[in-house]
Amino acid sequence: MPNLKSAPQPSAPIQLNGWTPPDPQQLQQQQPQQQPVVFVNQMPTPSVPFSAVGPNSARITCPSCRADIKTRIKHKATSNTHCWAVLLCCCLCWPCVCLPYCMDSCQNANHYCPNCNAFIGTYQS
Repeated sequence: MPNLKSAPQPSAPIQLNGWTPPDPQQLQQQQPQQQPVVFVNQMPTPSVPFSAVGPNSARITCPSCRADIKTRIKHKATSNTHCWAVLLCCCLCWPCVCLPYCMDSCQNANHYCPNCNAFIGTYQS
């Protein structure tokens, strides 16, 4: 009985105008191995410890310029300050309405570095 299926014969590489396509096995050997890319996301560690600020100027190390400083304070009116002024006005004490705006204890104390003007923190009264 004749064998109807015959093994395929390897054919000679096809040439087009003198150009021979590369062998697929050689292409696999020539491809460089790609190294995996690893991304590391690290949070910066604070080198200057956090220090709480109060209603008065404090001696601390500035987290921005790393200088040993005494903070500069700017007082700022808040909604609590405005509420006290409205309450005084409603109680017919309108001559005293400006009092909460003149008292530092009714306002927030914002601390700044005198060297680099960086904001350090707020003390809320």
